Amino acid sequence: MGSPGNAFEDDILAFAHIGDLHLTDADAQNARDFQDIVAQINLAEGLDFVYLPGDNADNGTAAQYALVRRGLDRLRLPVHVITGDHDMEGGSLDAFYGGLAVGRLPYAIDVSGTRCLFLDLCGSGSGGLDFRLGPDQTAWLEAQLATADAEGRDCALFMHSYPADLTGEGEAERIAALVSRSRVRLVEMGHTHYNELANDGRTIFAATRSTGQIEEGPVGYAIAAVDAGVVSWRFKPLRAPWPFVLVTAPADRRLAHDGAHIVGDEVEVRALVLGPAAITECSARVDGGTWHPMRRAEGDRRFRARLPWPKGATRLVVRATDASGASAEDVVEPTRDAGAIRASKGLGSDADAVGAWPEKGLLGTQLGPNRNGRPW
Repeated sequence: MGSPGNAFEDDILAFAHIGDLHLTDADAQNARDFQDIVAQINLAEGLDFVYLPGDNADNGTAAQYALVRRGLDRLRLPVHVITGDHDMEGGSLDAFYGGLAVGRLPYAIDVSGTRCLFLDLCGSGSGGLDFRLGPDQTAWLEAQLATADAEGRDCALFMHSYPADLTGEGEAERIAALVSRSRVRLVEMGHTHYNELANDGRTIFAATRSTGQIEEGPVGYAIAAVDAGVVSWRFKPLRAPWPFVLVTAPADRRLAHDGAHIVGDEVEVRALVLGPAAITECSARVDGGTWHPMRRAEGDRRFRARLPWPKGATRLVVRATDASGASAEDVVEPTRDAGAIRASKGLGSDADAVGAWPEKGLLGTQLGPNRNGRPW
């Protein structure tokens, strides 16, 4: 089931996020999709790990966890699996831990300079949507974030849902405030069943749509990165061809959450390009201007270039072509405007959602059981 550790020596965290599986039986479409996603991710050199955000087995049974394990055993990458409300359907997490043989939550690992913290929102609750961290896990999280802050280390949290969904007395406010005043750059979640990005002016909250209970758009998975404090995220439909391009810097105006994300007269462009074939060309341009070649240094996963950023410029495009002749692009919209950095409307919640962003796979319709979807 993957291998521990990180083979890369650069300073970017990049991972694949497979949304809530809700596996039931081997003949169901989501089980087949899961196997196809695993096979595809195995072709994508350049990722640190694969993440599953909970609701892995729809009813939390041993047979369903055997299906999850079957897919995980095929992964070439390390894998990190957390709990969701469906994993507690049996009244405890015994089947989750027994069936998957994964690390006991919570735990922390350092990857490419970022501290990754994996949390359990379910074990301290009574089941269902009673999401709680509990006093011990809360104290552990506070200590981890304090240590990371003292070390000047960025953090990413991996949890099933938004902090605002915590039900323990005072927990939602306490955890949201803790995240906001810390070096947490990214909170990566499932639960919503739809793709969503929220920016509270300090932290990016990212939810990847369900694999097993789909209400909008095609099945697929997300690729996310933290690159020197800049968060980038993009959904890859399973049937979309390679290569896959993700601009990791500069920050898009919708995800800018630090004064350093405001661009000046020149920008360093960095991009991650994934796929099974060698990349023969990578280039960038501003608006409709000249294409500038991007190059990748030894030991760095990213292609890079320095470009002038004219006043009034709005759109940065990175295009990559592989040895098969296939090409793909990613687009961001950097900004010179310091006013683009958002002020929070509601700490740790979807009140700060950026809305529809089709180029990144965000439809903005919030079709899922906790908003506009059907009652699963």
